[in-house]
Amino acid sequence: MCLIALAYHPDAPYWLHLVANRDEFHDRPSAPLGDWPDAPQIVGGRDLRAGGSWLALHHRGRLATVTNVRDPALVVPQRAPSRGELVHQALTCDDPQAWLEQLAAGEAWRYAGFNLLVAEGRRLWHLHRSRHALTLRRVTPGLHGLSNADLDTPWPKLLATRRGLAESLDTGAWPDDALAAMATPREYDDARLPDTGVGRELERRLSAAFIRGETYGTRATTWLRWHRDGGMEIAERRFGPGGRAEGESHRDLRLAT
Repeated sequence: MCLIALAYHPDAPYWLHLVANRDEFHDRPSAPLGDWPDAPQIVGGRDLRAGGSWLALHHRGRLATVTNVRDPALVVPQRAPSRGELVHQALTCDDPQAWLEQLAAGEAWRYAGFNLLVAEGRRLWHLHRSRHALTLRRVTPGLHGLSNADLDTPWPKLLATRRGLAESLDTGAWPDDALAAMATPREYDDARLPDTGVGRELERRLSAAFIRGETYGTRATTWLRWHRDGGMEIAERRFGPGGRAEGESHRDLRLAT
């Protein structure tokens, strides 16, 4: 994923609402939201090149999603594992907190920069690996956003999509307002852009919540709502070059509580 907005309220009937965009090269082969043939207890999209995922869940009642950290100066270790594999490991490890603590103790330095969100039992963790930082925290209740920096770094598109999610919940129009914010192709003025080291032109292009491009752009929008009794509604819209709609999937699941 490259942009995530979430509402985390562990004591509410629907304790997690999440909406996210995946930006990727259009020629990278991917499988849509669905059961994994080699791991039928896992549901999610699948990167068919490296085998991992950008967002997936396990029927035991666990969710994981990952974003990249955008920093050209970050030195990627040789033979670094795919960051999408972190999602698979998060879903299949015996104890997610112990596994995350192991990563935070140094194991995560083997990977290129990333943010990893893991949810289980109405607990939510965030692990951040950047050039200078490796931090693990329990996410506090409330509204949050995550893109290609740290949690809640106030990039314009993050603020706009987080606001769209809030409006969606306040008006009872879930997920319509949240999806409208995620589908916005607006690029922001240079004065509002971060400087991640990729140059002004690319920075401007990547500032849009929804990126339309012939070779690289938003490939999928995923949204979900998780009830405390284990019920989850999850859906995915897929897009091709130029933002062309390529299909939609919906699942109603019963997960462990």
